Parts: sequence; structure tokens; C-alpha cells
Amino acid sequence: MLRKTFAVLMMLILPALAGGASSPRAQTAPMPAAAPPSGLAVGVPKLPPIATPRNQQVIPVPEQPAPDLDTPSSQTAPFEQGASVLSLPGIFAKQMSPTEQVPPESIISQSYLRSRDDTVRGLSLKQAIYIALMNNPSVKVAELDPLASEEAVKTANGAFDPSLAAESDIMKSVVPVTSPFEASGNAFTNKLYDWNFGLNKVSALTNGTFGITFDNQRLYSNSIFSSVNPAYVPQLDLSVSQPLLRNFGWNFATLNVRIAQSSQKQSQWNMEQNIEDFVLRVGTDYWNLVQAEENLQVAEYALRLNSDLVRQNRIALQVGTLAPIDLQEAQSAEATSAANVYTAQAAARAARAALRQDIMLNPSSTFMPQEIEPTDKPNPARENNPNEEVALETAIQYRPSLAAMREAIRGALMQVKFSENQTLPQLNLGAQFGLTSTAGATNCLSVFPGITPNCTTRLATQGIRLPFKGLYGDALSRLWGFSFYNYAAVMNFEFPIDNAAARAVLAQTRVQYETMRMQYRASISTAVVAVQTALANLGADQKRVQATREATYYAAQSLHDEEVRFKVGMATTHDLLQFQEQLISAQGNQVQAEVDLEDARLSLEHEQGTLLRAFQIDFQLRDPHRSPWYSKF
Repeated sequence: MLRKTFAVLMMLILPALAGGASSPRAQTAPMPAAAPPSGLAVGVPKLPPIATPRNQQVIPVPEQPAPDLDTPSSQTAPFEQGASVLSLPGIFAKQMSPTEQVPPESIISQSYLRSRDDTVRGLSLKQAIYIALMNNPSVKVAELDPLASEEAVKTANGAFDPSLAAESDIMKSVVPVTSPFEASGNAFTNKLYDWNFGLNKVSALTNGTFGITFDNQRLYSNSIFSSVNPAYVPQLDLSVSQPLLRNFGWNFATLNVRIAQSSQKQSQWNMEQNIEDFVLRVGTDYWNLVQAEENLQVAEYALRLNSDLVRQNRIALQVGTLAPIDLQEAQSAEATSAANVYTAQAAARAARAALRQDIMLNPSSTFMPQEIEPTDKPNPARENNPNEEVALETAIQYRPSLAAMREAIRGALMQVKFSENQTLPQLNLGAQFGLTSTAGATNCLSVFPGITPNCTTRLATQGIRLPFKGLYGDALSRLWGFSFYNYAAVMNFEFPIDNAAARAVLAQTRVQYETMRMQYRASISTAVVAVQTALANLGADQKRVQATREATYYAAQSLHDEEVRFKVGMATTHDLLQFQEQLISAQGNQVQAEVDLEDARLSLEHEQGTLLRAFQIDFQLRDPHRSPWYSKF
């Protein structure tokens, strides 16, 4: 009876001494407190500054417009600078200089490495994704591949670009004469001027090659037998070479263009898949930071509970109502909670760094971009009742990786078509028609009495000048008289007896086509598993959130009841610490479950290929079909 009375008195005295602190169970005799280990502080540990901007001003960011993920042909313009004819002199001048321009991002000074922007921006998940898509270099890398593929389409069309050729030369030779009938004097002189032009074009309709050449010569010689000297000789030739079996077919020549266009579509689908992966990464890092901050709050709450318990036990020990072992147990729990706070701080710092580098919000162009503070919190109340059949159909229809594989199968089928054509014999029909004429000086020169060898003769002693007197313009005029012409027709046939190389290539392309079909089926199976897994995780996480909420509620109620029992001396410090640990564990599980639910929602949208649409980001596949004027005939 006396012991109970003493306990009641202690319950009335201790709150006055400790400012309302609860009283532990009484002991018969006070014991001195044991000295703490060397280096361990007694009481609340001094924590390092928390690496979060919670104590800084968070500046909200206004609503961001949806980023434009289209890659129009105009975006290739910066990479095509210097490709026009007018830029050729500048290119020639630059290639003569040995200097090289170093990109500015490769030169990083020490002062730049120390620059940072300490502004804290509050961002929702959608804002974070929008800004990251506009700023992150990884997105820019994903956008470059379709631009390179666009140039591959232009390269394929370039096979039909007319080719213009021009040549001009002058040649002169002076050699000793070896016959008195060769030239007057001791030297035989020849001088030749050439100026030639040509134009060739591959037909995009028939795969035939058309050509036109215009050759011009001016010949001068001191030969006594040169009837027209100097002489102008223009010649115009038209030619055509048309395959009839191999490489023949209506629009067959553009098959490589269509294959390049298919590859360009694949690059666009791959770009969307890479961006979807990036958006998933940003979303995951966003919720990781939310989880890290909430875990830090839970760890700090646990430290406060343990620190209060240490303070209460120390007072109780001083008044002799508690054994030293109870204080030591509370101090051990307090030190463990402090260690958990340090770990949570490090996790929050790492999560914040990852999200900051994802978003790259850097209007001041500093080395370290601005800090990001998430403004969205997990919303377990949002209903998610996806239908498995609808989810699978959506994944097959919208998943970019599957769309890229379907396009790859179409490209492989075109490769098979091309290889089949290459097994045919080569049968080409060629035709040529040419015009020629001449003009120049046609004076008759008498070498021997009565003999004029440089004129046509009716009698041995009488010469008649050739009717080709004139200048270069006269030669051109005579060219269109169609008096002097030539033509030719050629039929060429070639076929390897075994044709092993072509048949082997055909077999390889068929194997590749079948491989892609099997890979597509395997990818569909993988997509089915991924969607079903995402659905299972989503359903489980929804139930986990409800279960962990209930667990947190009941753990809080149990701790409250245990604290009441602790106040009246019916529970020990060890019992109270166990209930505190159960509450902290339940709170951590609840935080984990709520964040896992948000991650599961993102994962399901990602596996269905609708993650961009979920954030109102419109991605349209652009038709890479381009028809320059020279590829239409």
C-alpha cells in the first residue's frame, strides 16, 4: 500500500519537475547513471544541416505548355549549313586553315565549376516532365537520330539527282618529221583544245540511265594532209541504258528510298520509346524524392519520440524512480534514430540531385541547376480500375517499341523483294544517237607543182576545196542539219551459271525477315508479361496502401495506449520502445506503399505505351516521304 502511494505521489510531482513529462515505474533505491561510451554525446545528438530546401523559400513555377516533340525537316537545316553551292568558296577557304574550333562545352573553367543557382523551384510532376523534356540533353540526343535518318532518305533520293560534268583541256605536241609528206619543215606540230559537257540521270520510274554529252574540239596541225586546218569539231550524243530483267520494274529504282523511309519511321518510334523511358525515369525520380523526404520526416519523428523518452527517463533517474538500464536503453534507441536520420538525409540529398539533373532547370546557365521541391503528393484516393484485356490491346496498338518492330518487318520485306530481283539475269538494252559536224580553214596548199593534197581532186592537177569553211558557229549550225550522224544499239546479257552469290543474299534476307517476325512475337510476349505485371503491382499496391494505413492507425493507437500504461507504471521503457518502433515501421511502410502506387501507375502507362498521352504530350509520327523534283521522273 505504501509503494502504491509513493508511485501516485511521483505521478503528481514529476509532471511539475519535467513540464508534463510522463513518469516511469518507481524503483526502491536511486542508482547513479552509467557513463556513456567515449565520444557519444548524452541527450539529443547534434544533427548536420538537412540537405533539403524545406527551410528555404520555394518559388512556384507557372503552368508550362506541352513540349513539341515533332522533328520536322526544318530541324535538319542547322546541320546542312555549308551544303549549298554558294558556300563552296567558304568551305574551300576553311579547309586550307589548320585551326579547329573547340566546342564551348568542352572548355570548363574552375570558376564555372563552382557556379550554382540556389533558387528552389516548386514543381508538380507534370511541370517537372515538361521542363525536363525541354532541357535535358538526353532528350536532344533522342531527337537527333530521326534527323540523321531524314538525311539517309535524302541520300537515297540523291541517286536520281542529275549529274553534270564539264571538262576542258589543251594539248600540244611538237615532234620531228619522219617523212617529207608529213609536214613542211622539220617539225610536226599538233595542238588540241577540248571543252566538253555531260549530263546523266537515273530514271526513278524505270531505273534506266539517260545521258547527253556535248564534246567540242579545235584541232590545228601543220600536216600537209589536213584538209580543214584549223578545224572545229562539235559532237552531240544522246544515250540510254535500260535494264530489262535485273534492276527493272516500275518504280523499282525507288525501293531503296522506301527502305530508307521505313528506317526513318523506325527511328521516330525509337525516339518516342526513348522519351517514354525518360519520362518514366523523371517520374520515378520525382516520387523517389517525395519518398525520401517523407522517410526523413518519419526518421525525425522517431528521433523526437526517442529524445523525449530520454529526457523523461533522465528526470526519473534523477529522482530515483528509474533504473539506469532504462535510460541507457532509451539513449541507445535515440542514437539509432539519429543514425537513421543521417541515412535519410543522405538518401534525400541523392534523390534531390538525381531529380535536379533530370530536369536541368538552369535559366542562369550555371554548372549546378536550380533545386527542385516536389509539390505533388501521393494520391491513393485516385481510382484505378484498368481492364486487362483493354490494357493488352492498348499496349499492342500504342507501344512504340512494337510499332518500330512492325516497321522493321516492312523494311525487311522490301529487302527480300530487292534480293529476289537480284537473282534474275542481267539483260540491258542500250541505244545511242549522235550528231557531228566540222568547220575551219580549207585553203588549198601546193606542195609539189600541180599537186594539192589537202583538197579533194577531180584531176591530178586541179584541187577543189572542202565545203566546210567557217568558224565554230558555222560548225554548230551544220550540226543541226543532221547530215552527219551515228547510232548504235546494244543488247547485253549476263547470268552466272550457278548464281550462288545472289541466292545466298536472298536466303540471308529471308532469314532476317523471319528473325524479325519471331522477335516481334517474342516482344509481344514480353509486353504481355510486362502489362500483366504492372497490373498486378498496381492492384497489390492499392491494397497495400489501405493495409498500411490501417496498420499505421492501429500502431498509433497502440502506442497511445502503451504511453498511458507507461505513465502509470504498468509498462517498461523496453515495452514503450517496441511500440514506438512498430509505429515508425508502419509509417515507413505506408510511405513506401503510397509511392509504390504512384510508380505502379506510371509503370502501367509506360508498358501500355501511353505515358506521354497521360501527361497530354502529343507525339505524331511524321511521314518521311520526300519527293525532290529530280526523283519524280
